[in-house]
Formats: sequence, structure tokens, C-alpha cells
Amino acid sequence: MTLLDTRARTGRVARINPVAKLGASALIAIPLILTLDPVSAAVALALECALFAFAGLTWREFWVRTWPVWLAAPLTALTIALYGEASGHVYVEWFVVRVSEGSLALAAATFLRVLAIALPSVVLFVTVDPTDLADGLAQVVHLPARFVLGALAGLRMVGLFLDDWHALELARRARGVADRGRIRRFVGMAFALLVLSIRRGSKLATAMEARGFGAPVRRTWARPSRFGAPEWGLLLIGAAISGLAVAAAVAAGTWNFILGPS
Repeated sequence: MTLLDTRARTGRVARINPVAKLGASALIAIPLILTLDPVSAAVALALECALFAFAGLTWREFWVRTWPVWLAAPLTALTIALYGEASGHVYVEWFVVRVSEGSLALAAATFLRVLAIALPSVVLFVTVDPTDLADGLAQVVHLPARFVLGALAGLRMVGLFLDDWHALELARRARGVADRGRIRRFVGMAFALLVLSIRRGSKLATAMEARGFGAPVRRTWARPSRFGAPEWGLLLIGAAISGLAVAAAVAAGTWNFILGPS
């Protein structure tokens, strides 16, 4: 466990059942996925930022965890601005690039939308332990034990990817085959990591089957997963954020249901 994880687990959100965090993220994301307008995304993002202080993250921890989101959001918006559907006044037109008033509006809405959907998911799941999530999915959601245990085992293996990548890099350097061609080296190491992961997954599946994890019997769980008032409170907060965002968009006349008739 890293220092960032240790500090994050002291926040109020850390003790909430992971199932509630998953549900709150879904309640926030689903309405924003169904529309593409700047008002709903901006309102949701503003409400989320007011709640991030209760996650137990310092500013440094927050930026370390969420920097991929802040990188992906403007890149996505740039793509929409350059190649999105043109409408209104056209500012720049060259080959397949067409920057217009409509594409810029879509780019702004997309930027806010990506932040509003991704940030709460990242912040809420910083404090999630895979075993706690598996306990919650099995005992609260009542998913099949075979699926839950398999997903937990696979999730536990994700942390080994970085160690395997580092070991492969050191091994290739020791053999003198990692000095040139970065792209070729990356492809080779990625293929080697894929083969190693398949072999490890096969061995893990055989070991789990031999220990009876796939037996068709009712399974007991060592740690109870509780779902009480804090969990319902988090779900209500997620629903309130979604409701206020949708209401603001409808009131402003910007609600744009993407599944509706064009």
C-alpha cells in the first residue's frame, strides 16, 4: 500500500461500502452520458468539486490520481473542435479540419462532460480495496460467487503488470537487446507481457479450480459487507447531483438527449 493510499483511507468516504461508491458513480454518469450539453456537465462538475474535500485526499494526492483525466479531457475536446459536426459560422476550414461555432460548443460540452463523469469515479475508487469490493458485490448485490472470485483474482494480478514490465526491461537490457528501436522494443515487450499474463492466468485458474473456488455450492464469506446509512447517503448525494444537473439543463433549454430523434 502506498503513502497516498494510506492517507486516502483516513477520509470519510474510505469507510463507505464500495458498492455504494459504484452506485453513486453510475447515478452521476448515466444522465451525463444521455446528453451532450455544457450546462448539465458544468453543474454536475461544480457540485462534485464541493464534495471532493470529504474524500480524504490532499491536493497533491488529488492531482496525482486524476492527471490522466485532465490530460484526456482537453485532447477529446480538441478532436471534437477540429472534426466535429460543423454548424453556424465556420472559423477555420482546411482539408478534413473544420472549426465552426457548433464544433466549438460541442468541444466545450465534451470537455466538461469528460471531467464530470471521470473525476468522481477516480476519486471515489482511490480508497476501494478489491477484496472489499468483491465482498460487497457478493453479499450486497448477490452476484455469483464464481464470477466475483474470478474478477477479484484478475484484479489482484493487475498490480503485477508493472513489476513484470520492469523485470522484462531489465532482462532485455542484460541481454543487450534494448538499446535501439523504442517502438520495436515496446511491441516486443508488450507481446512478451501478453504471453506471460496468459500463462499466469491459466495457472491461477487451475489452482483456484483445484481449491474448490468453482464448486456449485453456497459460499460463505469471512468478512461481512454492511450497507447502512452512510451508503444510502452517498447514493442520495449522487442522485441529487444528477437531478440538479438535469434540472438546470432543462431550465436553461440546453438539454440535448442524444438518443432522441435527430
